[in-house]
Formats: sequence, C-alpha cells, structure tokens
Amino acid sequence: MEVAGRKVLVIGAARSGIASARFLAQRGATVALNDRKPLAEWSDAALALKTEGVGQIAGDPPSWLLDQTDLVIVSPGVPTKSIPIRYADRRGAEVIGEVELAARFLRGRVVAITGTNGKTTTTTLIGNMLKDAGLNVQVGGNIGTPLVSMIDSSREDGWTVVEVSSFQLETIVDFHPDVAMVLNVTPNHMDRYDSLMDYAAAKHNIFRNQTQGDVAILNTDDEIVSSWADGLRAHVVQFSVKAELEEGLFLRGRDLVSRSNGAERVLMTRDEMHLRGTHNVENVLAAMAAGLACGAAPDSLRETVRQFRPVEHRLEEVAEINGVRFLNDSKATSVDATIKALEAFADDAGKVVLILGGRGKQAPYSPLVDLVSERARKLILIGEDAPAIERDLGSAAPFEHASDMHEAVERAFAAAQAGDVVLLAPACASFDMFESFEHRGRVFKDEVQSLKSKVQSSSV
Repeated sequence: MEVAGRKVLVIGAARSGIASARFLAQRGATVALNDRKPLAEWSDAALALKTEGVGQIAGDPPSWLLDQTDLVIVSPGVPTKSIPIRYADRRGAEVIGEVELAARFLRGRVVAITGTNGKTTTTTLIGNMLKDAGLNVQVGGNIGTPLVSMIDSSREDGWTVVEVSSFQLETIVDFHPDVAMVLNVTPNHMDRYDSLMDYAAAKHNIFRNQTQGDVAILNTDDEIVSSWADGLRAHVVQFSVKAELEEGLFLRGRDLVSRSNGAERVLMTRDEMHLRGTHNVENVLAAMAAGLACGAAPDSLRETVRQFRPVEHRLEEVAEINGVRFLNDSKATSVDATIKALEAFADDAGKVVLILGGRGKQAPYSPLVDLVSERARKLILIGEDAPAIERDLGSAAPFEHASDMHEAVERAFAAAQAGDVVLLAPACASFDMFESFEHRGRVFKDEVQSLKSKVQSSSV
C-alpha cells in the first residue's frame, strides 16, 4: 500500500488515531486529524502532531475536506454509520481502521484474539507463552499499544499477538491472522449495534481472510461461536470446559486435556493455576490452543501458566482489611463479565459486597439476579445507570447508592463481614465518572489503600 501523496483524514484523536496520523505523515501522506472534541480538550500527544505536519480539525469534518480525502482512517470509538464516514465512502474514499492500516505493512505472523470477555488475559498469556518458548513476539492492539505502532518492530520470523475488538473488526478488509480465536459472544455494546447478531457478525470478521493453512480457535460452549465451526476455511480447533471433545482441548475434572488424532495428553491441572474461576480455565485452554498452533512445546506452556498472575483490573487482589478482601475487576464492563466475576467466588464461604454501575450499554441487568441473590451481601450502586440497576436487581439483594468511588469503598467495607469479598465488577463502561476502566480501577485501588491506612492507624 502506497501512502505517499495521499490525502488522509484520521477520525478520532485518541491513542490509535494519534498513532495512525503519525505513521502516515512520516511516510509522506497529507494528514488531517479530526475529533469532535474542541482542541482545548485534546491530549498533549494529539496537539503535538502539529509539529509533525499533521493538520488538526475539531468538530464534524467539513464537506469540502471530505470531498478532497481519498483515505479515511476510523478510530474504534467512532461508529462507521456516522454521517461524515458515510459521506466520505459515497464520495469514493477508502474507509478503513487502524488495524487494517497496520495489517498492510506488518511483517511476520499474527495471532488475533477477540471475544466479549477474557481478551486481555488471553492475549497477555499467549504473548508470555510464545516468549517463554523462545519465539520472537510482540503484543498489542486493543490491549494497549496500537498495532500500527508495532510495524517497525515486526519481523519476518516473528509473531505479533494482537487483541482486537468488535469495533476494530468492523473496518478490516485484508487483515489476515494466521491464528484467530473468538472466546465468547454475549450481549455487549448494544448502544452501538442493532442486535446481538449484528455484534456477533463484527466478531466473526476475524476469520474472513483466513485460508486452509490457518488455525481458527472456537469456544464449543458458546452457542453462537460454536455455530461457526462448519463454515470456516481454516483448520478449526475447539475448546470446552463443559464436555470432553473428540478433538480439541477440554476440562476433565481438574485436568486440562488436549486430544488430537486419537492421542491424549494432560497439559496441567486447575490447581496449578493462579487464575480464579471457570472463565479463566476457558482463557487458559484457548491460550494453550494458540501456543500449540504456534509450535510451542506443551511443557513450556504449562510452566508459563503456572507462573502467570492475573492481569491488572481483572480479578486483581488489592488488599485485605480486617479479614475483608478487596478485588479489582474494573474490566468487567458488561453484565456477562460481572457474572463470570461472581462465579469465581462460588466456592468461598463468605459473601460478596458488589460495587456496580457506570455508563450502561443498553443491556438488561436481570441475568445477574440469581447470582446476586445467592452470593451478594449488599450492592453498592454508582454512576449514571444506578437507577436501572436498582430497577433490575433491587429485589435480589440490599443496596445503597454512593456518589463516588471513595464513598463506594467506605460503604462496601462497612457492609462487609470478615471472610467477605468487596468486588468492583461494575457491569458498565466507565466514561461517566472516569477516563477509562483502567482509571476507574486505579481510583478503586487508591481508595482501598487509603482505607487500609486509615483502619490500621485507628487500631494502633
């Protein structure tokens, strides 16, 4: 793909937009960076691009600019159905996302991971597995480093492990992962998609360019994902925590087992894992399937899993105060993710004080009713969607409202008993009160540490 001399509009001045604009400008394109926010609200990194020759346009891009543009790079947070993008497409401009842009320049082989839940843990684990196996590997995408920023460090003999979201997969054309997986598809981002099937179709895009020489990894236990197995060109490898498979990876009792061509091998046991919950067994099985597909030895994969600790903001142990444990699962931004978080404590003797709320995604909270009724001592509700959560779950457990994270942590601790868990698993996006789920998780952890210091000083 030749970019020198092309007139490019990059829509969205966040991380991937900044990286795309810089990449294109450095290769001779005429680039304008656009965001609906006023310039005063742009990040320093976005504003600094002006010194690199990137134009800056706030608000909706004007039609005269769209008329002159022949390439539009869409950031993941920008709906492809927005009027400027539809206008540019009708005028004949090529409209792609940052992942597609990167794919046209990236060297080496690619492992791509998507799913409603578990993407980041699985992506990080696969990266560790390939590194520990002695392969050249880099990890990024939706997990942090934009894929376009990894082009220069990619190698023909290396692997790039990339987390991709449904938003990013909407705008791919030629993106071709050698190993691709979908962990699960459950209701999420219903404020963006017309239906669950519309959302699932975006996830399915991860397989669109795979061929017979590639590997597609599917969760047999997920009704939507498993239905795709017969329609893919790639070699399909399936995994399950609910059933023994004739071919694939599965959980049998406490053992994680691989079965291929009639031969069976126990890869490891659940007791060797530091990751809690059955959902994390799914993530480990999926990661092991990818590691095997990339040529890593089973013993190496086992050792990597044994050393692996939870990723930050994913069921992350924060502190224990007077017998009450605090866990940060700020990445639980959907109802299904919160269900998985609660299920991870099914065998605990204590109860859960659950901090819920934020910006909702137009999905009902009612699927949580049974687990909340069974496991929760109290709900602490925060954020914009607190009234909707109260409506759906208010009869399942006692609840209180909190105005901010400081008050939420204080109220949660007051409600908890020794042996309980205070769990931040909000089932919502963070953008009503925080910059990101990472910011929300850091604030939670800071408040917990502050509370711990306060309790310790008062007991002296």
